[in-house]
Formats: sequence, C-alpha cells, structure tokens
Amino acid sequence: MRRPPEGTIGRPSGRFPVLRWVTRREGRAKWPEHVPNMAYPPPGGAVGPGALDLTFIGHSSFMLRLDGVTLLSDPVFSRRCSPVSFAGPSRVRAPGQAMAALPKPDGILLSHNHYDHCDILALRALRRRFGATPIFAPLGNKAWLEAKGLGPVTELDWWQSATLRDTVITLTPARHFAARTLRDRNMTLWGGFFLDHRGAKLYVAGDSGYTGYFRTIRARLGPPDVALLPIGAYEPRWFMGSVHMNPADAVTAFHDLQARQAVGMHFGTFQLTDEAIDAPLIDLAAARAAAGLADERFTTLDFGETRRFSLSSD
Repeated sequence: MRRPPEGTIGRPSGRFPVLRWVTRREGRAKWPEHVPNMAYPPPGGAVGPGALDLTFIGHSSFMLRLDGVTLLSDPVFSRRCSPVSFAGPSRVRAPGQAMAALPKPDGILLSHNHYDHCDILALRALRRRFGATPIFAPLGNKAWLEAKGLGPVTELDWWQSATLRDTVITLTPARHFAARTLRDRNMTLWGGFFLDHRGAKLYVAGDSGYTGYFRTIRARLGPPDVALLPIGAYEPRWFMGSVHMNPADAVTAFHDLQARQAVGMHFGTFQLTDEAIDAPLIDLAAARAAAGLADERFTTLDFGETRRFSLSSD
C-alpha cells in the first residue's frame, strides 16, 4: 500500500500521544447520555432534474437522491463505533432515519475503514434488506469487504473514477489515515468522493484535516454545487488538527473549493474528542460571521431532515 504524500504529517511528537490525550483529567466536555431526535418524514418522492434531496442520518451518514440515482455515504447505524459491542464510543443520538424508512440505494460511498465511517453490521443489514449494492471504496478495501459478503466493490485510487448510471464517481485526496486494528495503520487508502451527475457537481469530503488538496480538487474537477464538509471531532487541536477540521478550517475549505453551498457533517452523534456536543454548530456560526458568509451558504441539517438543493447543471 503506497503512502500518499501528505498523509498524517503533523501528528504530535512523543512516544505515546494517544495515551497522553486519553489520560488527561481536564479539558473534555461532558456530553448528555441521550439526545432525542425530532420526527421527520422519510425520504421519498420524485427528484427531478437539477435537484438534490439530501437526508442527514447522523455523523457522516447521508442519503443523496438525484434524478436517476440514490447513494448512501458512510452508512453507520450501529449503537457503537467500535471493534466490540460492549465498549467504545456510543451513540448519543439515534440514526435520524431508520434503515427501514430508506429507499433502496443504487450505490454506497465508503470513504475509509474507521469504525465511525465503516459499519460492517450496517452494511450487512443493508445487503439483507436491499440485496447486493455496489460499494465504492479506496484502495485496499475490496478483498476485505467482499470476504465479508459485501459488494460488489469498486476499488479506487486517488483521482480514479467509476460510473454508476449517469454519475461519474471520483475518489479524491484527503488528509487523514486508515486503520481497523493496531497493526494495519495506512494499509488501506482513504479519501473523499466527487460526483459529476450530468454536469452537476457534488463533493463528499469523508474525513480530513485542512489541506491544500481542496484547492487541487477544485482545479481538477471544478467547483462543487454542494460540498459535504466535516465540522466536528476537532479538540484538542494539538492532537486532532492534522486529521480533523474544525469549523473555521471547514469554512476555509469551502472557499478553497469555491463551492456554491456547503453542508456540515461529522458532529453531534458520537463523542470522539473533547469539544462539547453543541460546539461545532456554535463555532460554525462564528466562523461564518468572521468570513462574512451567509448562513445558507454553509448550513447543517437536523438529524433525519431532508432538504432539497438546486444544482447548476443537469
């Protein structure tokens, strides 16, 4: 497995930075044990040309419905994002839409193999419900996923593309890393997805620290109509800054991409880091104000909410 040029440079030095972080006795906000969701109607109905219906399921899980194609990004429905069912980060909020309420997806976008993005139990449940669904994933994930009875899997390197119906799916670089165990760090690739649907352009960033790759993505693939950008799991900065954006970073990424609109993700579901549960939304509002950016240009969806966005070409 090749190591991309940026990768996780900038990770803190020292022998045991993870241990240093998790054993600190102060600085970690206390999250509520449970936050109820509002009830929203399940996604459904026709989506015409020039429109995107976007449904926020939670964390980085979205359903994207376009004219002629429906996609799920990083579907996570399990109670924990952990290698075991009895420990690890547990959901504070249930999925905003139950799997049973979703229409059949035509494809699944899997950005990388971290447990909060790659939920094997959910992928198997989706297969039982909907049958075999094509999965698009970075290099190194095909054999592993198909050995678990999933797929078919289309494996992509950075800048490689595949086509699903009228949609060209390109894997884009990200500043992050991959691992399922202590022994397989960066043995698989990670990335985001850039979708060109009949000329309309959508970007799903996956997981990333702030990076010059955002300018390169715009230069090579064009400004997206809608960009899904991570805004959570960012404190403390000395430890998380190289692999997770904070809201100010995400606003900078929005400008680098020259996106028409952005939607925040990767927040409010699992407590993975130190910031308070409402900090990403508060800090995003402050970052928008500092940049003179109207609220609707970089917004968020409520858990379970479906919102329609207009696309520039179709």
